[in-house]
Amino acid sequence: MTDRARIIPLIVACPLFLQNLDTSIMATALPSIARSLGVEALHLNLAITSYLLSLAVCLPASGWLADRFGARRVFCSAIGLFSLASALCGIAMSLPQLVVFRVLQGMGGAMMVPVGRLILLRSVPPARMVAAMVWFTVPGAVGRLAGPLLGGVVVTFTSWRWIFLLNVPFGVIGVLCALAFIEDTHDALDERFDLPGFILLSTGLVGLVGGLDTAGRGLVPQWVTFAFTGTGALSMLLYWLYSRRHADAIIDPLLLRYKAYRTAVLGGMPLRIGIGASPFLMPLMLQLGFGLSPLTSGSLSVATAVGSLAVRGVMSTAIRRIGFRTLLIAATCVTGCFYACYGLFRPGTPHLLIFCVLLVGGLFNSLAMVTLNTLGYADMPKPKMSRATALSGMAQQLSVSLGVAFGASLLVLTARLHGGSAAHLAARDFSPAFFVVGAAVLCSLFFFVKLSKEEGAQLRQL
Repeated sequence: MTDRARIIPLIVACPLFLQNLDTSIMATALPSIARSLGVEALHLNLAITSYLLSLAVCLPASGWLADRFGARRVFCSAIGLFSLASALCGIAMSLPQLVVFRVLQGMGGAMMVPVGRLILLRSVPPARMVAAMVWFTVPGAVGRLAGPLLGGVVVTFTSWRWIFLLNVPFGVIGVLCALAFIEDTHDALDERFDLPGFILLSTGLVGLVGGLDTAGRGLVPQWVTFAFTGTGALSMLLYWLYSRRHADAIIDPLLLRYKAYRTAVLGGMPLRIGIGASPFLMPLMLQLGFGLSPLTSGSLSVATAVGSLAVRGVMSTAIRRIGFRTLLIAATCVTGCFYACYGLFRPGTPHLLIFCVLLVGGLFNSLAMVTLNTLGYADMPKPKMSRATALSGMAQQLSVSLGVAFGASLLVLTARLHGGSAAHLAARDFSPAFFVVGAAVLCSLFFFVKLSKEEGAQLRQL
């Protein structure tokens, strides 16, 4: 693999580093932010889901913008907006302000990762895609690796505000590297932006996630939750009918007719819901349930990222020798079991045991995700790549957003079943939540078992 084929994946993965650093570092700091802003810790799931939902809503426009204005230009602009919004989050004085700035941050993030992936897909030949995808995921793994521990250090010795301000210098470095190494080549695009489709799709996503996010929390009256959900479902139905009559719809559901792509997008949703729920639940359990300090919590949570990074060196060999189907099924089964095992942790569980379990769980989680992300574009024609990356990115962020909201809802439910409340979470409230998350992840198997043994064979010729 040439140096350029390594450098480009690393550069376009810079936004993935920023996003993973931002998400993982914030999860460790949630209790500290809650105390500072005077709100319940679970209410801060709004600060996470608002960001992820903003990502999902704006992602459909990423392909059109990249084709219209050039991938490198959009890529650099997105990193700049993300960095500016990060600085604003660092000076937020209330939860509403933080939520608003997180939405702005999500708008920048929405363009970063899918456009970066599009640059990668257009720059690397299929025969080298698996190796390039491994390099592409390394910065993201480093972000997850640094996030929990860095979050614990920052919260312990300074202020939670620095978890956002730290994004700014990394953003500057990402822009400079992109300008230096990535060519801004694109064809002129005369196609108009699909504004009606964008409005319908955005309304649907906001309504559905907003309904789940506010259900049973006491944040809004119950009728508002029903209104969110009903409006979201109706808008999604209308968008489906609209897209069937308009060939230039912003998101093309017909892309799901490609089997490998459909498996990655729809089949991967339960797996990604677990990926959203677990990092949200774990720091809360360690700090609010077990009474650990942010630094200790971050030191334990970093194990997941260590396992995720450790698997990168064997990915190409594993895919070539085992195959996509077998690897996906095995990794998903083990991942679901490990998520459920997290519910067996107790305040007296040795920290070394917690670290080791999280490390192995992170390894298999990463194994499943890298395999799935690589397989997803195996049968996708190149002219459809930009729209495919937009739909895939939207589905991924929506899944993670649903995972955070799902995890928070499970905690509210289990706390009430145990006679407590979401304002005073106990260690016993977290076990059922992890059991349910582990079971939900296994739902991806219904899609993975339908793959043929030769699926993605052209990508295994490394």
